[in-house]
Order: sequence, then structure tokens, then C-alpha cells
Amino acid sequence: MDKPHRRLAAWRQGMTLVREVYAATAGFPAAERFGLTSQARRAAVSVVANLAEGAARQSPRDYLRFLKVSAGSASELDTLLEISRQAGFLDHALWATLDTRLAEVDRLLFGLRRHLRRQLPSPNS
Repeated sequence: MDKPHRRLAAWRQGMTLVREVYAATAGFPAAERFGLTSQARRAAVSVVANLAEGAARQSPRDYLRFLKVSAGSASELDTLLEISRQAGFLDHALWATLDTRLAEVDRLLFGLRRHLRRQLPSPNS
């Protein structure tokens, strides 16, 4: 069975981001297992999970709603990665790699949202 989200560059890049976040947070202190580690991983997963769920929806309005949640999770992840960098859990090079990947996912999500907004009836119709 063909899954529509698997064709999306945003989903594929997001899945790479999830793997990178899991690898990066594996080195966080044990005291952060239920803090930053867990929250960063959940935010990364939420980005792709909401994207996938939205892609399976039948209406552009529903899809757009899930993309907004996905974008919110991306913003949450951005903040968590910055906190991790400032706390010294991520060195600058690793943070920059994650930040670049996240920026690409964000850009792709924005493009999808823009595309879907064009499919919605205009408010004056």
C-alpha cells in the first residue's frame, strides 16, 4: 500500500533528522533522560508523525492543520537543541548539523503549507 507521506521530501528529511537527534541525544547525561533527551526525541518524532498523519487526510484543511502542528514541533525542537547547545550537551559542530537539517525540514514544511493554502477556497468566494 502506497503511503503518501513517503513521497514527501519533508518527511524523508525529517526521518533523517529523527535519526540524527536520537544519535546526538544518546550522549546526553543520564540525568537528562527524562528531560531534554526525551523531549527532543519526542519533538523530532512529532514533526514527522504529524506530517504523515496530515498527508493521509482527505481534505487540504485537515492536512494544513497537521502541518501546523508539525511546524510547531519543529520550533519546539529548535529551542530544545539551542538549550542543549548552551548547556554544553551538544558541541557547536553537531548543533550546526542538526540546525541545518531542521532548517531544511522547516523550509519544506512551509512550502507544503503554502501549497495547501492555495487549494483552499478563498474567504471571499
